[in-house]
Amino acid sequence: MATTANTANFTNRAIARWIFRWIHIVFSIPILGYIYDSPSDTHNYAPSVRYVFVPVIVLSGLWMWKGHVVRRLISKKPRQRAPDRAPSAV
Repeated sequence: MATTANTANFTNRAIARWIFRWIHIVFSIPILGYIYDSPSDTHNYAPSVRYVFVPVIVLSGLWMWKGHVVRRLISKKPRQRAPDRAPSAV
């Protein structure tokens, strides 16, 4: 069976979605340690949680939520518009 461009595109997006989902899950594990660890130990890894893990989680979450908008903005294909409708006579 030959695969069409739409099938290949769907497969690539499914793989990308799977990767972003796992990045989101794995990078949220240190935040659980930050929340549930004793307060005397949290200062050791607080900067890495604040400046690495949280931004990665936020960016991956935004990409999973609104990535289609970003792809459309950076796409080279012009967006197709619906033809303008003529005003109806009253």
